[in-house]
Amino acid sequence: MEDILRKQLQERREQHSFRSLRVSGGLTDFCSNDYLGLARSAAMQEAVHNLLQDRPYGMGSTGSRLLAGNYPWIEEVEQDLAAFHQAPAALIFNSGYDANLGLFATVPQKGDTIIYDQLIHASIRDGIRLSHAQSWAFKHNDIIDLQQKIERGSGNIFVVVESVYSMDGDMAPLALLAPMCKELNCLLIVDEAHATGVIGSRGEGLVQHLGLAAQCFARVHTFGKAVGCHGAVVLGSTILRDYLINFCRAFIYTTALPPAAMAAIQAAYSLFPYMPDARIQLETLRNYFRQNAAHLTLINSDTPIQAIITKGNEYTRTVAAALQAAGLDVRPILHPTVPKGEERLRVVLHSFNTTAEIDQLLGVLKQ
Repeated sequence: MEDILRKQLQERREQHSFRSLRVSGGLTDFCSNDYLGLARSAAMQEAVHNLLQDRPYGMGSTGSRLLAGNYPWIEEVEQDLAAFHQAPAALIFNSGYDANLGLFATVPQKGDTIIYDQLIHASIRDGIRLSHAQSWAFKHNDIIDLQQKIERGSGNIFVVVESVYSMDGDMAPLALLAPMCKELNCLLIVDEAHATGVIGSRGEGLVQHLGLAAQCFARVHTFGKAVGCHGAVVLGSTILRDYLINFCRAFIYTTALPPAAMAAIQAAYSLFPYMPDARIQLETLRNYFRQNAAHLTLINSDTPIQAIITKGNEYTRTVAAALQAAGLDVRPILHPTVPKGEERLRVVLHSFNTTAEIDQLLGVLKQ
């Protein structure tokens, strides 16, 4: 067996796509999803500390939520999340991956149809693979192709998009998608992972920013990006929540998040809605980057995610290594994560970055 594994690993090395773990540290951050700096924030640490001091909970949840792992604090946080995100109900999952895997493996039934954007996240694709529904991809952000796919669908038709796409940084055309789904009687599901904390006057996400919360069957907000902690929530009706509690294996058969995670989620939601200056700074840095990077091949993006197309795994790795040697933490995104010919440097801007750091980044790329 190890010979088989070794051969496949060698093929990855020959394709310049071999992955290995490395520890971040000491470099200027153009890599993490900590858009608002909350994961490193002293205010966040203090808020978490105060919440944990005020509540005599232990370190572990001690079991799954259907056994010993449910406790009042987690239900309180779910109610707060539902209210903030203008949803009837909320159900917390251990991660964005678990939330997407569980939602799509559980809810669509045999005879139903899932139609998803071709750039949808791997966690959603994995959930779809576990579903009994048929599924098709539609061309990225292509409303006409989506409508043609819908016409071929049967049963309940689920349309699945991300509000902000993690590798390209562009946004789904929700203002067009939502009314179309309503007209064609489709169920719209939106993953808001990279919009939470960033899009909207309070960081509420693109759906609420556009006033479309009532037109979504379900939304997924994850906490590992701008929210600066861990976990995720599925928002929807009380019926959807009850159904997931009863049938979703990714929820039923896992230990619940511990109280420390609830403190972090609650602390973050007490902070990021009141950080308009940080969101303005993100917009300022994005504009500065794009104005000064006109000589590079950029994907169109109005978000902190800026993708520079470099093409080829080997070349992309070489450029990323040069940036890291200059003290800039920029990571290469390689095939098979993205299609061949679309390999890229994924530059992530943060409210704590500076124009001087962007100048340094662009200077190394120019060299």
